[in-house]
Amino acid sequence: MSISSLDLHLFGEGNHHHIYRKLGAHADVVDGVSGTRFAVWAPNASEVHLVGDFNDWNDRATALQRIEYSGVWQVFMPNLGPGALYKFAITTQQGQRVLKADPYGFQMQLRPENASVVADLSGYDWNDAAWVAARARWEPQRAPISIYEVHPGSWRRSWHRKPAFLTWDELADQLIPYVLDLGYTHIELIGVAEHPFDGSWGYQVLGHFAPTARHGSPHDFKRFVDRCHQAGIGVFIDWVPAHFPRDAHGLAEFDGTHLYEHADSRRGEHVEWGTKIFNYGRHEVRNFLVSNAVFWLEEYHIDGLRVDAVASMLYLDYARNPGEWLPNQYGGRENLEAIDFLKQLNWTVGHYFPGVVTMAEESSSFPGVTRPVHLGGLGFWFKWNMGWMNDTLRYMTLDPLHRCHEHNLITFSFMYAFSENFILPLSHDEVVHGKRSLLDKMPGDEWRKCANYRLLIGYQAAHPGKKLMFMGGEFGQWHEWRDYEDLAWGALEHPHHRQLQDWNRALNRLYRDYPELHASEHDWQGFRWLEADNRDESVFAFMRQRLPGEGGTQLLIVFNATPVPRNGYVLGAPQAGEYCKILDGDSPAFGGSGYSQQTQVVASAEPFRDFPARITLDLPPLAMTVWARKL
Repeated sequence: MSISSLDLHLFGEGNHHHIYRKLGAHADVVDGVSGTRFAVWAPNASEVHLVGDFNDWNDRATALQRIEYSGVWQVFMPNLGPGALYKFAITTQQGQRVLKADPYGFQMQLRPENASVVADLSGYDWNDAAWVAARARWEPQRAPISIYEVHPGSWRRSWHRKPAFLTWDELADQLIPYVLDLGYTHIELIGVAEHPFDGSWGYQVLGHFAPTARHGSPHDFKRFVDRCHQAGIGVFIDWVPAHFPRDAHGLAEFDGTHLYEHADSRRGEHVEWGTKIFNYGRHEVRNFLVSNAVFWLEEYHIDGLRVDAVASMLYLDYARNPGEWLPNQYGGRENLEAIDFLKQLNWTVGHYFPGVVTMAEESSSFPGVTRPVHLGGLGFWFKWNMGWMNDTLRYMTLDPLHRCHEHNLITFSFMYAFSENFILPLSHDEVVHGKRSLLDKMPGDEWRKCANYRLLIGYQAAHPGKKLMFMGGEFGQWHEWRDYEDLAWGALEHPHHRQLQDWNRALNRLYRDYPELHASEHDWQGFRWLEADNRDESVFAFMRQRLPGEGGTQLLIVFNATPVPRNGYVLGAPQAGEYCKILDGDSPAFGGSGYSQQTQVVASAEPFRDFPARITLDLPPLAMTVWARKL
């Protein structure tokens, strides 16, 4: 377990993908005596001491030795094992003493305590070999991916104990059957890495290698992921390489210098978030982040990383006024070091973990986010379509009377829908900070709110792109998400909310059952407009199909965004023949009016516009209907 010259060389050039196996706290045997070896990177420290409950937190008792001139310090502690609390007491060049948690620590205390905990990650027997093998062979772009975004601390809570967090085992017992029943393919967990402040939702990380103690031990989290995989559910986590908090025991000014962050505040601080920005140009810092990604995928079998705040990494002037940022060496606003880091990240993940996906939360028009690295792109598998989300929610929150004036909010997304591999998110960010819940955003009385909600979620399911729904949205929770309490599960006692939940279940199953909706959603050949320009009546419709030569049927998906029924509405059809209605958002089963009694319609062989056939439908109010050509 000792650190070799090769380890130090690779770390120094930023290419030691498993440096977490060397730095931090690791079981070791020296001269036949078992114990723990501690190592930390603090190149500008004058001294480093190990403190903990084993030496009564005496900051002079246990000195670490610098390895050559590497900036890495280490010490072996005999007869010390898992469960021991520790920190590093670092003496700066100015003689000040600072206590820091282990940047590579595998476990931390539950807040408000903040010491690192010696942990042994070995010894867990995984039972997901079949899942991992299948994952290596799947094609993510052509597979159905419907993500249920979960904040484990507030999905459900246990009010009979304090703190009220469910354990990973309790979450598995309750969350897995719920996700399976509703038909989601993956869950995305926010707040997994250790963070001191609950209200940050896990986006201000201090224990980058430590699953949060809120829900149990590292082995407990492994068992949770294992159980998800055995049930056929993939697990994504939110991963935060864009910034870190200023807390005194964290990475900020780690060895008395700006070690992990830029020294110049114009590049090293997010003023609006009150956080520090990683110095992506420093090899060891880039190595810290890349190896952290490898760690979660290797040690915890995570299936994908949703990379937070990518836009803030790509642009040096992000959320800054003129004069508050420094251009790159060419005078531009792009953060070239961060771009190189993201490319290295995605190449490394692809090299070690075939089938594992990376997803960029990226809100700008930066080109090539999902283009492979070897073709000049950033190399992500998917990108969150923030433009679609903003336009769609703007449209759906309008009174239907005014939607005719903003029809472009629906049609514009198709101008770029296939320029990247997109995920369509209705995430936690859209139901906090006064934005209201999805259901409460909708206009009208309760019936119309529910109908508009069904129209919104139906449009998400039918629009090309993978899907994401934040917890609570699937049953139409009325109030905004609150991270300090569980979801409003009592709402399901009301039939309206059960019906909205049934609607989400039906959409997930439609999406999974029909390759027309998922196997071609990143290719123009899988999509064709049926009705794009009827802004006056706020009707739009399109066809979804498989790629040429793959067979299957055609799905005709029609939306009426007003409460006015449209009888005898004529659309083009790809072929004459019989079409069956396979889903109706206005069905009484989902809380609708049951207006349209059509179940099967024959398209006649009469040309309509540029189609060889035409079909005549009765469109229900505020609803989506889906028709499949009968084979």
